[in-house]
Amino acid sequence: MVSVVYHAPDTLEGAVKLLANSKIAAKVLAGGTDLIIQMQGLNEERLVVDVKKIPSMVEAKLNQDGLSLGPAMPNAALTAREDIKSLYPGLVDAAYLIGSTQVQGRCSIGGNLCNSSPAADTIPALIVNGAQCEISGPEGNRSVAAEDFVVGVGRNCLEKGELLAAINIPKPLARTSDAYLRFIPRTEMDIAVAGAAVSITLDSKGVCTASRVAVGAVAITALLVPEAANALIGTKLDDSALQAAADAASQASNPITDRRGTIEFRKHVVGVLVKRAAKIAAERAGD
Repeated sequence: MVSVVYHAPDTLEGAVKLLANSKIAAKVLAGGTDLIIQMQGLNEERLVVDVKKIPSMVEAKLNQDGLSLGPAMPNAALTAREDIKSLYPGLVDAAYLIGSTQVQGRCSIGGNLCNSSPAADTIPALIVNGAQCEISGPEGNRSVAAEDFVVGVGRNCLEKGELLAAINIPKPLARTSDAYLRFIPRTEMDIAVAGAAVSITLDSKGVCTASRVAVGAVAITALLVPEAANALIGTKLDDSALQAAADAASQASNPITDRRGTIEFRKHVVGVLVKRAAKIAAERAGD
């Protein structure tokens, strides 16, 4: 039987020290819904650092600057927060899509981010909201934009001894809102074949003055698509603007063909999702 060394520190400093000084492979346990599966069949000793006893890792604080989200806060607790949903409805929608009711009690946005799947639902939503990933490590703290955090399939920018300490999301501008949509083969509890998140800011006349568009499951990482956002800015999101944004998202995509969808299908669907998400975000921003 393989030995698993388990620690549950109650400070960030303690967690960083454990990770940095470990002589064996070390993993952070936030929710564990992916980690436990990934550890099956392994034949080497490893360290598991459970961060759920660190208060800041399981809290979400709203202030005048925005949201500071603990990476290990269960999604069930997050999606129950109406104050957060009122500001970031698309992000909350994305968080709600991860797994079953039972999984929601354990999984977290931080875990979804660090697992770094190309099909992760919350990463596009984090990107369009301008999220910054606060990283703590033996050399101190650093901040990385959400769109730069994941660097490949199952890989992210964390170095040895580092962990994701917080996800900081700026407060949206007035008349700004977001939306996230995905396509899956089943009605629920599946991973995205394609996903799209859009943030829209409207002026008093309903003209889009700012936008961010991100797509998921159509490249090795979630992608920020400035060309799609630029197609919306300066318009009232008429059909031609929405189609231009969809075309830009499809063009930026670089998907694969597998048993869940072809390259051509994924490129088409992601464009459709961008159009629909943009409409929803605009409706929310107008409200």
